Amino acid sequence: MEVNKNIIMDLLPIYLSNEASKETRELVEKYLTENEDIARIVQIQRESLNLSSKIPVPLSEDHQISAYKKSRIQIALIIVFAAAVLLALLGALVFMFLQPA
Repeated sequence: MEVNKNIIMDLLPIYLSNEASKETRELVEKYLTENEDIARIVQIQRESLNLSSKIPVPLSEDHQISAYKKSRIQIALIIVFAAAVLLALLGALVFMFLQPA
Protein backbone atom coordinates (compact mmCIF):
# COMPACT_ATOMS: atom_id res chain seq x y z
CA MET A 1 0.00 0.00 0.00
CA GLU A 2 1.31 3.39 -0.98
CA VAL A 3 1.30 6.06 1.73
CA ASN A 4 0.23 9.32 0.17
CA LYS A 5 -0.66 12.80 1.34
CA ASN A 6 -4.36 11.99 1.83
CA ILE A 7 -3.59 9.09 4.14
CA ILE A 8 -1.21 11.22 6.21
CA MET A 9 -3.76 14.06 6.37
CA ASP A 10 -6.34 11.56 7.65
CA LEU A 11 -3.89 10.39 10.32
CA LEU A 12 -2.82 13.86 11.47
CA PRO A 13 -5.64 14.44 14.00
CA ILE A 14 -4.80 11.15 15.71
CA TYR A 15 -1.09 11.93 15.53
CA LEU A 16 -1.48 15.47 16.91
CA SER A 17 -3.69 14.32 19.78
CA ASN A 18 -1.05 11.74 20.80
CA GLU A 19 -3.53 8.90 20.33
CA ALA A 20 -1.71 7.20 17.45
CA SER A 21 0.00 3.86 17.84
CA LYS A 22 3.77 3.65 17.73
CA GLU A 23 3.67 2.38 14.15
CA THR A 24 1.35 5.17 13.01
CA ARG A 25 3.52 7.81 14.71
CA GLU A 26 6.59 6.41 12.98
CA LEU A 27 4.81 6.38 9.62
CA VAL A 28 3.65 10.00 9.98
CA GLU A 29 7.05 11.19 11.23
CA LYS A 30 8.82 9.47 8.35
CA TYR A 31 6.46 11.15 5.90
CA LEU A 32 7.00 14.52 7.59
CA THR A 33 10.75 14.26 6.98
CA GLU A 34 10.00 13.74 3.28
CA ASN A 35 7.30 16.38 2.81
CA GLU A 36 8.11 19.89 3.97
CA ASP A 37 4.61 21.27 3.28
CA ILE A 38 2.89 18.74 5.54
CA ALA A 39 5.59 19.23 8.17
CA ARG A 40 4.78 22.95 8.13
CA ILE A 41 1.06 22.18 8.56
CA VAL A 42 1.86 19.95 11.54
CA GLN A 43 3.98 22.70 13.09
CA ILE A 44 1.18 25.25 12.69
CA GLN A 45 -1.33 22.82 14.19
CA ARG A 46 0.93 22.13 17.17
CA GLU A 47 1.26 25.85 17.83
CA SER A 48 -2.48 26.43 17.56
CA LEU A 49 -3.17 23.51 19.90
CA ASN A 50 -0.87 25.07 22.49
CA LEU A 51 -2.72 28.38 22.19
CA SER A 52 -6.12 26.78 22.50
CA SER A 53 -5.33 24.85 25.68
CA LYS A 54 -7.77 27.09 27.58
CA ILE A 55 -10.75 25.80 25.64
CA PRO A 56 -13.22 24.34 28.10
CA VAL A 57 -13.34 20.57 28.16
CA PRO A 58 -16.66 18.84 28.80
CA LEU A 59 -16.86 17.63 32.37
CA SER A 60 -17.54 14.07 33.37
CA GLU A 61 -20.76 13.36 35.24
CA ASP A 62 -18.91 13.20 38.58
CA HIS A 63 -17.28 16.58 37.93
CA GLN A 64 -20.62 18.07 36.89
CA ILE A 65 -22.22 16.88 40.15
CA SER A 66 -19.30 18.24 42.15
CA ALA A 67 -19.49 21.62 40.39
CA TYR A 68 -23.26 21.71 40.94
CA LYS A 69 -22.85 21.05 44.68
CA LYS A 70 -20.16 23.72 44.99
CA SER A 71 -22.31 26.27 43.19
CA ARG A 72 -25.29 25.47 45.44
CA ILE A 73 -23.12 26.04 48.52
CA GLN A 74 -21.84 29.34 47.10
CA ILE A 75 -25.37 30.51 46.33
CA ALA A 76 -26.53 29.55 49.83
CA LEU A 77 -23.64 31.52 51.38
CA ILE A 78 -24.47 34.56 49.26
CA ILE A 79 -28.11 34.39 50.32
CA VAL A 80 -27.17 34.09 54.01
CA PHE A 81 -24.74 37.01 53.74
CA ALA A 82 -27.31 39.16 51.90
CA ALA A 83 -29.95 38.31 54.52
CA ALA A 84 -27.56 39.26 57.32
CA VAL A 85 -26.80 42.61 55.66
CA LEU A 86 -30.51 43.31 55.11
CA LEU A 87 -31.29 42.43 58.73
CA ALA A 88 -28.55 44.74 59.94
CA LEU A 89 -29.86 47.58 57.77
CA LEU A 90 -33.44 46.95 58.86
CA GLY A 91 -32.35 46.89 62.50
CA ALA A 92 -30.51 50.18 62.07
CA LEU A 93 -33.56 51.79 60.43
CA VAL A 94 -35.91 50.55 63.16
CA PHE A 95 -33.48 51.77 65.83
CA MET A 96 -33.30 55.23 64.19
CA PHE A 97 -37.09 55.60 63.98
CA LEU A 98 -37.83 54.32 67.48
CA GLN A 99 -35.49 56.75 69.24
CA PRO A 100 -37.25 59.62 70.97
CA ALA A 101 -36.85 62.92 69.21
